[in-house]
Amino acid sequence: MELQQEISQLAAELGAILADKGIWITTAESCTGGGISYALTDTARSSRYIDRCFVTYSNEAKQALLGVSATTLANFGAVSEQTVIEMAQGAALAANAQLAISVSGIAGPGGGSTDKPVGTVWFAITLDDKTQSLKRIFNGSRSEVRVQAIVFALKKLIEIIKN
Repeated sequence: MELQQEISQLAAELGAILADKGIWITTAESCTGGGISYALTDTARSSRYIDRCFVTYSNEAKQALLGVSATTLANFGAVSEQTVIEMAQGAALAANAQLAISVSGIAGPGGGSTDKPVGTVWFAITLDDKTQSLKRIFNGSRSEVRVQAIVFALKKLIEIIKN
């Protein structure tokens, strides 16, 4: 299946579950640049479960819009478990949503390091004040890393909301 078609199907499935359960979702995206929220809002009647989302590419935006601590960013960096946890929790609060996903990573082609190679992406999902974080390393071009991160995020959200 082509990736864009898979994204559309996953977003529609997630949207149907959210609407059925009466759950509001928000996103706090960095390296995916709003790709998750785009996928979610590409489904008709998505206003039943999504009100607002955040693309916080800079550290300043993460702080101003999501309340990420300057200390967290200085000590751990934007691409870290600590930062995505604060992003997800801040987004849920700012959007008054029960479910939030945050994403921050290094899509490349530059910007990687030994500790955080290109393709490193951190995710955090907050559901009803409980937050879990996940790290993945994807391969491919900048575009491929971003698309893989969107697909992973949608699949993980579906898995969490079903359980």
